[in-house]
Amino acid sequence: MQGLAATSKLSLAVVVAVFLLGSSAAAAHGLRRVVSSSSDEPCNEMTLYYHDILYNGVNNTKNATSAAATKPTALSTTHWKNGTYFGTLVVFDDPMTVGKALPMAGEEPAARAQGFYFYDKQESYTSWFGFSIVFNSTAHKGTINLVGADLMDDKTRDLSVVGGTGDFFMARGIATLRLDASEGTVYFRLQMDIKLYECYV
Repeated sequence: MQGLAATSKLSLAVVVAVFLLGSSAAAAHGLRRVVSSSSDEPCNEMTLYYHDILYNGVNNTKNATSAAATKPTALSTTHWKNGTYFGTLVVFDDPMTVGKALPMAGEEPAARAQGFYFYDKQESYTSWFGFSIVFNSTAHKGTINLVGADLMDDKTRDLSVVGGTGDFFMARGIATLRLDASEGTVYFRLQMDIKLYECYV
């Protein structure tokens, strides 16, 4: 019984410490916390288009923005004949744009998505994302950090916004993804509607 009480006190102390650290970090940056009171009224929102051009190992070296860092496991290629790429890890540095078009040569994108996804289901296409949207433009500076499952059979799916830096310091919210275009397995474009419900201004 005493061990349980001690564990509860320790857990409470950790929660308080994390809260105080977050509050003092915001104060150190001279920022005020804004939390949305309604899911219909985010404190910040934007729509970006994510362009992924997977290196095909042949003729798209100059244009590729992502590459498989591992090969599919033997399990996915022998037992599951539909080839779900189970176990494949892809690393990316993808341009993100405000409109649907890819940036022209020499044109800077609105941001870059930098991170990875891996295929994590044997029976069908699903993946797990972990990445940062890196802004370095006149409109925004800083990052938005996202993680979560991409259930590709669903028309829309949500990733969690778990933090950020710069203009998006300690942001929290949801990014809703939908497939907007694809060309085989080499290119896809996602529409990403980002809604932040915790902002520091």
